[in-house]
Amino acid sequence: MTTQTDRVDHELIQAAAHVAATRCRGDNHTMAAAARARDGRIVTAVNAYHFTGGPCAELVVIGTAAAQGAYDLETIVAVGDRDRGVVPPCGRCRQVLLDYFPALNVIVGASDSLRTVSITNLLPESYIWADHQLDAE
Repeated sequence: MTTQTDRVDHELIQAAAHVAATRCRGDNHTMAAAARARDGRIVTAVNAYHFTGGPCAELVVIGTAAAQGAYDLETIVAVGDRDRGVVPPCGRCRQVLLDYFPALNVIVGASDSLRTVSITNLLPESYIWADHQLDAE
């Protein structure tokens, strides 16, 4: 069963697209992400590409949000530079997003088929890190 919400946050997509168009320059920054916090704020960030595995834009937006006091993210989207549109999160990002925000919604799909899905639907049969930690006694 796939749970999908009908509502796509177009303002969030536009925020990420604007950052991708205005801040992504060269090979170091090629993706932008935008996330909506529970209080309605939009937080944006770009990736920091590096051949050793620099962080994706989705991961940078987690830290940026925390630095701004936004700890409860509800929806996230990533957009590629050079008008590539919405790009789904990679496997590493899916796992981290699930661990930080198990109720997070993610906007995915091509421009003519955008949809919002739960992070759990992007990572079915997932390993939930918190479920496997030993209690500190």
